[in-house]
Amino acid sequence: MSERQSMNLLQQQMRQQHSKTEKETDNDPLPAGITEEGTFYRKSCGKDGVFVKSAVKPSKRSRVLVRKETTAAYLFLLPSLIFFLGFVIYPIVLCVWTSFFDSTMNSADVFIGLANYKELFQDKVFLGALKNTFIIVVVSVPITCIFSLWVSSVIVDLKGWATSLFRIIFYLPVVTGSVAVTVVWKWMFNNYYGIFNYLGTKTGLIDQNINWLGDERYALACIILILLTTSVGQPIVLYVSALGNVDSSLVEAANVDGATSFQAFWKIKWPQIMPTTLYILVITTINSFQCFALIQLLTSGGPNHSTDTIMYYIYYSAFKLYRYGYGDAMGVVLAIMIAILSAIQFKLGNKND
Repeated sequence: MSERQSMNLLQQQMRQQHSKTEKETDNDPLPAGITEEGTFYRKSCGKDGVFVKSAVKPSKRSRVLVRKETTAAYLFLLPSLIFFLGFVIYPIVLCVWTSFFDSTMNSADVFIGLANYKELFQDKVFLGALKNTFIIVVVSVPITCIFSLWVSSVIVDLKGWATSLFRIIFYLPVVTGSVAVTVVWKWMFNNYYGIFNYLGTKTGLIDQNINWLGDERYALACIILILLTTSVGQPIVLYVSALGNVDSSLVEAANVDGATSFQAFWKIKWPQIMPTTLYILVITTINSFQCFALIQLLTSGGPNHSTDTIMYYIYYSAFKLYRYGYGDAMGVVLAIMIAILSAIQFKLGNKND
């Protein structure tokens, strides 16, 4: 073998070794500049053209720069932390603390232990408000989720402008505000010139005008109906977005294999929109438990406490009767119920995943 051939063979072997080493280095989970246990690594070309990884001790200037960046990040978070502590944590702690006192406007606070909590479950008005609250939650949450999912499934396949138009229409009550929406509904339910009584008497569905908001048989149902119209906007927007992100190739493959529309939805789309569904369930449940503005503006808890909810009774006890400790005790009970139901929903959602 000539000297030239020997040199060519040696160069070829070195290139093969270099290529093999480079692949191994590229597969290294620690690229250049990444730290492991406080050590900086860099890749450099060593002798014979082979890449090697060597440890580099960070300089003092680098440590100072990292410290400054960390301090700056915490300083940016500080206003949010102060706001959270002052307007969220402090009121919660104060509410729990006051619930153990007989706190009124006209006298000094007197520690009474669990007396407020014991009185709650002997108070017929509170028990009625608790019952009404659960009725609102049990009826409104499933209807809101099912209706929103159905509407979203229909409009998501329309043209872009049509989908946007329907989203705006359904979201309009949300951005309009509860006061404006409530005024419109109060006019529609008016027992003298409301549109429901007008259409009902003209079509023969009712014999005479009905006092929808002043009759115990209809008042709570009217509140639930209004709540539904103001609750479906956000879920529809979320569901349209979630359905739009479903992998269409999987749906097309299922259709080719002969799957029905329901089977394609249940087996492919539903698992992919489960996180969105869980979020909607939790948010809708919390909003239903906190139903207050509709009660305050339409019925004020009447007639005969038939539309009282826990939120409204908290307001009534604290700011009408000036029993702050009693109202705070109801607030604590409401918070515990919401937390338990939310935890159950998250648990069931994670189990399905």
